Amino acid sequence: MVHDELMSDTPTIGVIGGSGLYDLPGLADVTHVRVATPFGDPSDEIVTGRMGDARLLFLPRHGRGHRILPHEVNARANIYALKELGAEWVIAVSAVGSMREDIRPGDLAVPHQYIDRTRARPSTFFGDGIAAHVSFADPVCLSLAGWLADAADAAGARVHRGGTYVVIDGPQFSTRAESKLYRSWGVDVIGMTALPEAKLAREAEMSYATLALATDYDVWHHSEEAVTADAVVAVMRKNVAVARDVVARTVALVHGPSPHAHALENAIMTAPAAISPAARERLGLLIGKYL
Repeated sequence: MVHDELMSDTPTIGVIGGSGLYDLPGLADVTHVRVATPFGDPSDEIVTGRMGDARLLFLPRHGRGHRILPHEVNARANIYALKELGAEWVIAVSAVGSMREDIRPGDLAVPHQYIDRTRARPSTFFGDGIAAHVSFADPVCLSLAGWLADAADAAGARVHRGGTYVVIDGPQFSTRAESKLYRSWGVDVIGMTALPEAKLAREAEMSYATLALATDYDVWHHSEEAVTADAVVAVMRKNVAVARDVVARTVALVHGPSPHAHALENAIMTAPAAISPAARERLGLLIGKYL
């Protein structure tokens, strides 16, 4: 199995690139890998390489050239592929709108919570004869989130630690009524991609955290007549250079075993004898050690 062959004593870190982040310069020993999964094809081939003492796996969420809309992203295939290649940690970069006056366009945020407003995105590896319920009260790995925020500080970025990211389907931006509603909930940023990624990463027993790049104030703000793609892209280009620096600095900080390496240990409800051979084959990468 690829996963077993590539595991090592050094950390293996998956980086999921968001809007504008389609590559990760600075990698050594670069190879390009296409991974077939039981859940279909990932967004693109995965670039593997080394950065310092860490092994990195880079995957552009929207595909190179930005071909895939947020609700079209095959998050199950993406997370499964990173797991197959040995990832223990996942840094997910995401462009977001700010829902707070003090989170300005160009700022970074490292949220600790998510609110799911998506509707029809597959959000679990389980079902079809096998039931599991992972704990998700604290969806972000606080160790990884802390390293991301520390790295952003070291890079000289304005970074906001903690807070809540509300995830919508898109691809349209919010209406003014929706934006005001989310503001009333006390959310900090709004975007389209952190879920179901974070849920699937927890099921795959990987530590996950979001590096959110604020591109606009959404439409609640008095200065925003509307959120437009060209305005978002202008800020995003500046953010991406900072994001690359932050990722590189974070990689140097990651150490130790993932705190979520046993998330499934008490989560599988189905009796082993009742799990079909097909389910065992489909999910062997995730559940094999518990059967």
